[in-house]
Amino acid sequence: MTISIEYETDKQLKLDYENIITEVVNAAMDYEKCPYEAEINVILTDNEAIHAINLEHRQVDRATDVLSFPMIDYESPADFDSLEDDMNVNTEDYFNPDSGELMLGDIVISVEKVIEQAEKYGHSEKRELAFLVAHSMMHLFGYDHMEEEEAKVMEQKQNEVLEQLGICR
Repeated sequence: MTISIEYETDKQLKLDYENIITEVVNAAMDYEKCPYEAEINVILTDNEAIHAINLEHRQVDRATDVLSFPMIDYESPADFDSLEDDMNVNTEDYFNPDSGELMLGDIVISVEKVIEQAEKYGHSEKRELAFLVAHSMMHLFGYDHMEEEEAKVMEQKQNEVLEQLGICR
Protein backbone atom coordinates (compact mmCIF):
# COMPACT_ATOMS: atom_id res chain seq x y z
CA MET A 1 0.00 0.00 0.00
CA THR A 2 1.34 3.38 -0.96
CA ILE A 3 -0.25 6.41 0.66
CA SER A 4 1.52 9.59 -0.41
CA ILE A 5 0.71 12.56 1.80
CA GLU A 6 1.70 16.08 0.81
CA TYR A 7 1.24 18.94 3.27
CA GLU A 8 1.00 22.10 1.20
CA THR A 9 -0.18 24.78 3.63
CA ASP A 10 1.12 26.86 6.51
CA LYS A 11 -2.10 26.09 8.46
CA GLN A 12 -1.17 23.48 11.03
CA LEU A 13 -3.19 20.54 12.29
CA LYS A 14 -2.15 19.77 15.84
CA LEU A 15 -2.57 16.03 15.47
CA ASP A 16 -0.89 13.02 13.93
CA TYR A 17 -2.56 13.50 10.54
CA GLU A 18 -0.37 10.94 8.76
CA ASN A 19 -1.41 8.17 11.16
CA ILE A 20 -5.11 9.16 11.02
CA ILE A 21 -5.12 9.21 7.21
CA THR A 22 -3.32 5.87 7.03
CA GLU A 23 -5.68 4.22 9.54
CA VAL A 24 -8.80 5.43 7.74
CA VAL A 25 -7.50 4.48 4.28
CA ASN A 26 -6.58 0.98 5.50
CA ALA A 27 -9.92 0.55 7.29
CA ALA A 28 -11.83 1.64 4.17
CA MET A 29 -9.79 -0.75 2.00
CA ASP A 30 -10.59 -3.62 4.37
CA TYR A 31 -14.25 -2.58 4.68
CA GLU A 32 -14.71 -2.64 0.91
CA LYS A 33 -12.65 -5.85 0.66
CA CYS A 34 -10.27 -4.44 -1.92
CA PRO A 35 -8.22 -7.43 -3.07
CA TYR A 36 -5.28 -5.32 -4.24
CA GLU A 37 -2.51 -3.27 -2.78
CA ALA A 38 -3.37 0.29 -3.69
CA GLU A 39 -1.86 3.68 -4.32
CA ILE A 40 -3.57 6.81 -2.98
CA ASN A 41 -2.38 10.40 -3.00
CA VAL A 42 -3.55 12.81 -0.31
CA ILE A 43 -2.91 16.54 -0.45
CA LEU A 44 -3.56 18.70 2.60
CA THR A 45 -3.94 22.29 1.50
CA ASP A 46 -5.68 25.56 2.32
CA ASN A 47 -8.97 27.16 1.28
CA GLU A 48 -7.37 29.24 -1.45
CA ALA A 49 -5.79 26.26 -3.20
CA ILE A 50 -8.82 23.98 -2.89
CA HIS A 51 -11.00 26.83 -4.18
CA ALA A 52 -8.83 27.03 -7.31
CA ILE A 53 -8.95 23.25 -7.81
CA ASN A 54 -12.72 23.21 -7.27
CA LEU A 55 -13.16 25.97 -9.85
CA GLU A 56 -10.87 24.32 -12.39
CA HIS A 57 -12.24 20.78 -12.14
CA ARG A 58 -15.87 21.28 -11.09
CA GLN A 59 -16.56 24.88 -12.13
CA VAL A 60 -17.64 25.60 -8.54
CA ASP A 61 -16.35 29.00 -7.44
CA ARG A 62 -15.79 28.42 -3.72
CA ALA A 63 -13.60 26.56 -1.28
CA THR A 64 -14.80 23.13 -0.22
CA ASP A 65 -13.68 20.70 2.46
CA VAL A 66 -12.60 17.75 0.31
CA LEU A 67 -12.25 16.81 -3.34
CA SER A 68 -11.91 13.28 -4.66
CA PHE A 69 -10.41 12.30 -7.98
CA PRO A 70 -11.08 8.60 -8.61
CA MET A 71 -8.89 6.89 -11.19
CA ILE A 72 -11.23 3.94 -11.79
CA ASP A 73 -14.45 3.69 -13.78
CA TYR A 74 -16.30 0.99 -11.86
CA GLU A 75 -19.21 -0.90 -13.41
CA SER A 76 -20.75 -0.64 -9.94
CA PRO A 77 -19.21 0.79 -6.76
CA ALA A 78 -16.31 -1.25 -5.35
CA ASP A 79 -16.68 -3.89 -8.08
CA PHE A 80 -13.02 -4.87 -8.18
CA ASP A 81 -13.68 -8.10 -10.08
CA SER A 82 -14.60 -6.19 -13.22
CA LEU A 83 -11.20 -4.47 -13.34
CA GLU A 84 -9.44 -7.57 -14.61
CA ASP A 85 -12.45 -9.17 -16.30
CA ASP A 86 -13.18 -6.30 -18.68
CA MET A 87 -11.37 -7.10 -21.93
CA ASN A 88 -11.76 -3.46 -23.04
CA VAL A 89 -9.65 -2.23 -20.14
CA ASN A 90 -5.91 -2.00 -20.35
CA THR A 91 -4.76 -3.00 -16.86
CA GLU A 92 -2.09 -0.27 -17.06
CA ASP A 93 -5.00 2.19 -16.93
CA TYR A 94 -5.71 1.08 -13.36
CA PHE A 95 -2.52 -0.54 -12.09
CA ASN A 96 0.83 1.14 -11.67
CA PRO A 97 3.15 -0.81 -13.99
CA ASP A 98 6.12 -0.25 -11.65
CA SER A 99 4.52 -1.33 -8.38
CA GLY A 100 1.53 -3.38 -9.55
CA GLU A 101 -0.65 -1.36 -7.16
CA LEU A 102 -4.19 -0.34 -7.99
CA MET A 103 -4.20 3.43 -8.56
CA LEU A 104 -7.33 4.46 -6.63
CA GLY A 105 -6.93 8.21 -7.01
CA ASP A 106 -6.33 11.49 -5.27
CA ILE A 107 -7.83 13.16 -2.21
CA VAL A 108 -7.48 16.91 -1.59
CA ILE A 109 -8.43 18.23 1.86
CA SER A 110 -8.59 21.80 3.12
CA VAL A 111 -6.87 21.98 6.51
CA GLU A 112 -8.74 25.22 7.17
CA LYS A 113 -12.07 23.45 6.62
CA VAL A 114 -11.02 20.60 8.93
CA ILE A 115 -10.44 23.14 11.70
CA GLU A 116 -13.57 25.22 10.92
CA GLN A 117 -15.92 22.24 10.61
CA ALA A 118 -14.64 20.49 13.73
CA GLU A 119 -15.54 23.60 15.68
CA LYS A 120 -18.84 24.11 13.84
CA TYR A 121 -20.01 20.50 14.39
CA GLY A 122 -18.65 20.26 17.93
CA HIS A 123 -16.21 17.41 17.48
CA SER A 124 -12.47 16.99 17.29
CA GLU A 125 -10.22 17.85 14.37
CA LYS A 126 -9.23 14.17 14.36
CA ARG A 127 -12.85 13.16 13.80
CA GLU A 128 -13.31 15.74 11.04
CA LEU A 129 -10.15 14.71 9.20
CA ALA A 130 -11.05 11.03 9.54
CA PHE A 131 -14.57 11.72 8.27
CA LEU A 132 -13.32 13.58 5.19
CA VAL A 133 -10.86 10.80 4.37
CA ALA A 134 -13.55 8.09 4.81
CA HIS A 135 -15.96 10.13 2.68
CA SER A 136 -13.37 10.59 -0.04
CA MET A 137 -12.37 6.93 0.02
CA MET A 138 -15.98 5.99 -0.75
CA HIS A 139 -15.78 8.29 -3.78
CA LEU A 140 -12.55 6.56 -4.84
CA PHE A 141 -14.46 3.26 -4.66
CA GLY A 142 -17.12 4.65 -6.99
CA TYR A 143 -19.84 5.67 -4.53
CA ASP A 144 -21.63 8.99 -4.87
CA HIS A 145 -24.29 11.02 -3.10
CA MET A 146 -26.12 12.75 -5.94
CA GLU A 147 -29.29 10.69 -5.40
CA GLU A 148 -30.91 10.22 -1.97
CA GLU A 149 -30.54 6.42 -1.98
CA GLU A 150 -26.88 6.64 -3.05
CA ALA A 151 -26.26 9.19 -0.30
CA LYS A 152 -27.73 6.87 2.36
CA VAL A 153 -25.52 3.97 1.24
CA MET A 154 -22.39 6.12 1.13
CA GLU A 155 -23.11 7.74 4.49
CA GLN A 156 -23.67 4.36 6.15
CA LYS A 157 -20.42 2.98 4.74
CA GLN A 158 -18.27 5.93 5.80
CA ASN A 159 -19.83 5.93 9.28
CA GLU A 160 -19.20 2.19 9.69
CA VAL A 161 -15.53 2.67 8.74
CA LEU A 162 -15.21 5.38 11.40
CA GLU A 163 -17.08 3.29 14.00
CA GLN A 164 -14.70 0.37 13.38
CA LEU A 165 -11.85 2.71 14.27
CA GLY A 166 -13.67 4.09 17.31
CA ILE A 167 -13.72 7.57 15.79
CA CYS A 168 -17.14 8.93 16.63
CA ARG A 169 -18.69 12.32 17.20
